[in-house]
Amino acid sequence: MSPQEQFSLLPSVDELARAAGEGFPHSLVVSECRAVLEDLRAQLRAGAKVLLDPEGLVRRRLALLAAPSLRKAINATGVILHTNLGRAPLPEWAPTGGYSNLEYDLLTGKRGKRDSHTEALLQRLLGASAILVNNGAAAVFLALHELAAGGEAIISRGELIEIGDGFRIPEICARTGASLVEVGTTNRTRIDDYRRAITERTRLLLRVHPSNFRIEGFTGRPSLQELCALGKEFGLPVYEDLGSGCLIDLRQYGVQEPTIAESLAAGVDIVSFSGDKLLGGPQAGIIAGRADLIQRLRRNPMFRALRLDKLVIGAMETTVRHLLLEQWDQVPVLRMLRQSPEEIKVRAEALAAQLPGASVIPGESLLGGGSTPEQAIPTFLLALHENIVAIELRLRRNTPPVVARIEERRLLLDLRTVDPADDLALLAALQNALAGSSL
Repeated sequence: MSPQEQFSLLPSVDELARAAGEGFPHSLVVSECRAVLEDLRAQLRAGAKVLLDPEGLVRRRLALLAAPSLRKAINATGVILHTNLGRAPLPEWAPTGGYSNLEYDLLTGKRGKRDSHTEALLQRLLGASAILVNNGAAAVFLALHELAAGGEAIISRGELIEIGDGFRIPEICARTGASLVEVGTTNRTRIDDYRRAITERTRLLLRVHPSNFRIEGFTGRPSLQELCALGKEFGLPVYEDLGSGCLIDLRQYGVQEPTIAESLAAGVDIVSFSGDKLLGGPQAGIIAGRADLIQRLRRNPMFRALRLDKLVIGAMETTVRHLLLEQWDQVPVLRMLRQSPEEIKVRAEALAAQLPGASVIPGESLLGGGSTPEQAIPTFLLALHENIVAIELRLRRNTPPVVARIEERRLLLDLRTVDPADDLALLAALQNALAGSSL
């Protein structure tokens, strides 16, 4: 049948709406019908041969609108803080339905502060005052806007980093009204470089931890203690952006990241970090340090523009409480990091025994999410060797979707990043994908 003949068979909008729109609002159905018919007409005018199924197309479009777009996925990539999969997987928690005491002090009956629900917990964890904003970049913005606007902040050239998706520290700083004064070189900066750059316009000494890259070889920069001593000498606050937010020492698990407590103990006046990386919670920016500086940040008008909503506060309160009570396995990121390769190997072998052609091989997990680049953690991988492109596609389109990785002509799945409660669902997805690939 020619495109012209197909064109004449297209139904009217009303006919199509009556056939395909049951159970949906009429205005929405009409809108989708028009969109489908316009698209089909455009293809036919271009001389394309199309499979005429306008009713099926409308039903599929309506079904997609009715189904949640944001849904659970099984991360089998071995990247713990997978940016595209939401970085840190959240601990189990239930949103408070209905009304809540978000900004209401139940003891006094007066208005409260929404971050009071995390304030006491963070105070005990860090030994310092802390406030929360909506992400790490917002924390940097607020700190510089309050402490350095109209003046200068001194930073090493080796710390002028890009934090992801094209966002660069100098560009964020420029929006705050503060001027960055670069000192030293890309690979080496000395304490005297900071000293010589201090003028009457200096408001802040800024330190940015390079958590998403490494410079190796002939390198150097002052210790935090040296920088803090210089700040005290000139009466200047020292601010460190630590990025990844390591609240507990993870070195025994192969993660070489400084902790927040170490920075505060070195004398840093304020430190900021992300909530959805090594802390293991929802997206947030946390700023902790001297009580007087934190109070200044709280009073800054931008604090209200950058504040968290009640859902994030609830998830953060749950996460921080687990950390305070040392309930490590209740925080998925920490549970994943604490798994030994042998534990993962046992799980992988149990799956491989039920999958034709599967094998278990040694490999490496990665932290990802802009944290600790090139630091790998030993693991064992479930490997598939045949029809891997077709299987990967079927896994990705599974319910729930399973995301794996392809390397060296093998489909690899790392159970470090798979909740053990999802092992059976993963097995079912793999069996279905293998069966489909053989059809």
